[in-house]
Amino acid sequence: MAYPIYPYIGWEQQCTNVPVVFPAQHQNRHPGFEYVMNPRPIFDNPGYTGSGKLKNKVAIVTGGDSGIGRAVAIAFAKEGADLVIPYLDEHQDAIETKQIIGKLGRNCLPIAANLREEDACRYIVETTIKTFGRLDVLVNNHGVQFHQDSILDITKEQLMNTFQTNIISFFDMTKAALPHLPAGGSIINTTSDTAFSGMGNMIDYTATKGAIVSFTRSLSLSLAKHGIRVNAVAPGPTWTPLIPSAFAAAEVRTFGTEVPLKRPGQPFELAPTYVLLASDDSTYISGQVLFVNGGSVVT
Repeated sequence: MAYPIYPYIGWEQQCTNVPVVFPAQHQNRHPGFEYVMNPRPIFDNPGYTGSGKLKNKVAIVTGGDSGIGRAVAIAFAKEGADLVIPYLDEHQDAIETKQIIGKLGRNCLPIAANLREEDACRYIVETTIKTFGRLDVLVNNHGVQFHQDSILDITKEQLMNTFQTNIISFFDMTKAALPHLPAGGSIINTTSDTAFSGMGNMIDYTATKGAIVSFTRSLSLSLAKHGIRVNAVAPGPTWTPLIPSAFAAAEVRTFGTEVPLKRPGQPFELAPTYVLLASDDSTYISGQVLFVNGGSVVT
């Protein structure tokens, strides 16, 4: 790769050999904004050239305004797809993503919506069909995470918010999309490797990610007779707006250095896995979880 993934080296790393990846930073709203992150996540590999794997297909990528969703949407566009990117209220990030996809010669329709509401999920799919006339790929990618050291600190409000956002909305998006997905269509759910390893300070988050794994496996069995494939991607630590909005500023400095590759992933490094699962390259893959996690071995 012709450019450094992590150009920032802090004085603490130089003086104490502590692996500092990012400057300390925190955003006081959740989910966060990509445009204020330092450094910005790398959402595109300029060496990636599409080969028409998704030519003239239409994909919904939830949370496609930023982070992993943005990288996936851009990779899909390079492969010839038109995009619908539902997002909450990160308008500047969404506009930037649309502009990037437009420069690639594809259409991108950002829709601000609260996916915790079932009506919003139906609206997104209905608008997709009205705009593009078809739907081939659904990527359920959005999510939230809140850190609490003890289960005693997880309020009922937080618990319901996490489950409503991270898994119930996946059901609602899938139910809305399913009548329009053709044989050969693909559903891809973003889970996490923490669904398998656990994480003591994100109990509700890891519980939803485990639910996504079971949802993926069961849904794949249900839809196999319709020729629709269902898979999941399990990222490890990845530099997205969720991180500075969920972690304390000091924790951000060494985020992701605990994995065997000693660094967090960048969003563009996950995007090709979604392309694989969305395209005809994976016609014999369904019900699977693919890990993109910096070398951590999980079972």
